[in-house]
Formats: sequence, structure tokens, C-alpha cells
Amino acid sequence: MKVEKRLKELGIELAKPTTPMGSYVNAVRTGNLLYMAGKGPGQPGHPLPVGKVGSDFTVEEAYEHARSVGLSLIAAMKAELGDLDRVKRIVKVLGMVNAVPDFGHQPEVINGCSDLFVSVFGERGRHARSAVGMASLPRGIPVEIEVILEVEDVPARRAATKPAAKRKAAPKAKKKAAKKKKN
Repeated sequence: MKVEKRLKELGIELAKPTTPMGSYVNAVRTGNLLYMAGKGPGQPGHPLPVGKVGSDFTVEEAYEHARSVGLSLIAAMKAELGDLDRVKRIVKVLGMVNAVPDFGHQPEVINGCSDLFVSVFGERGRHARSAVGMASLPRGIPVEIEVILEVEDVPARRAATKPAAKRKAAPKAKKKAAKKKKN
């Protein structure tokens, strides 16, 4: 199923990706891997959520913050790739939770992002993951998440839709047209 169609089914409308808050970019591609910069919750025009999970936020509230970070990451993926069907697989997620010292439910918090990725990308959204506690995060945000994904130059479904005979015939047709132009 196309990712854009799945987003509509889930009632998700992606916002414009947030701008990096420092001297870095939202994503860097090397080979077929795309490394996404860490993102936190919050949207332009809304107050930035600030506080520690376990004192200022419940696990359930932090789960929703992690989900909103996942939405920001998907928006940045789309801006970078142009087509979310180019995401071949979510490879690795690193979720950081700004929590009180004795907090131990980081996995449940980061599930907000992981569950979203599986809902949106299906099996391609299943990933390896680390969910860790932090003494603090930038600007006091409760959650920061970064992602590594594998990408395709052309979505496999599109490449497979063109019959092999037409793919082979296309270069011959171009040569014939070029030959006619010369004459």
C-alpha cells in the first residue's frame, strides 16, 4: 500500500518539517542509508513542551510526545526524499527520554514513535531500537528521537509496473528517433 494513502486512512496530515535549531541539517544520505537528525516534540506556533517524564509528564503523555516526534520525522523524510514510498525500511531508532533518575519506562515512551512507524510503513516500519534515559535534553524537551532508514532510488513498486519488454524497447526507440532526426 502506498504510504500517502495509508497516512490518509489514518487521518494524518503532515506538517511542514521543522527547521534545525543549529549548525546541522535534517538528514544526510550516504549510499542507500538516510541518517535523520534528532527531533523533539512541538510545532511552530505552539509552546514547546518542557519537563521531565516521571514528574512533569506521565508515560502516556510522553508516549504522545514521542508519536508527535515520529510525525515530524516522517515529514522530514518526505521533504528529503520527495516520496515516502522510497523508504525501503526503518533500520534503527534511538529514543532519548528526559526523565527523573529512577524512571525505567523509556521503552513504553518511545513506543509512541515505533507504533506510528509500524502503522504508517507496515513491516517496513519495524526496526531495531534503543530507548534510553537522559538527565536532560535540549531546551528541556521530554523526548528526542533520531532515525536511520534505508532508501530506494526509485520505489520498487513503480519500477516493477513497467513490463520488461517496454524497458528494453525504450532505448531502441530512442536510437531510431535520433537516427531519423539526423536524416
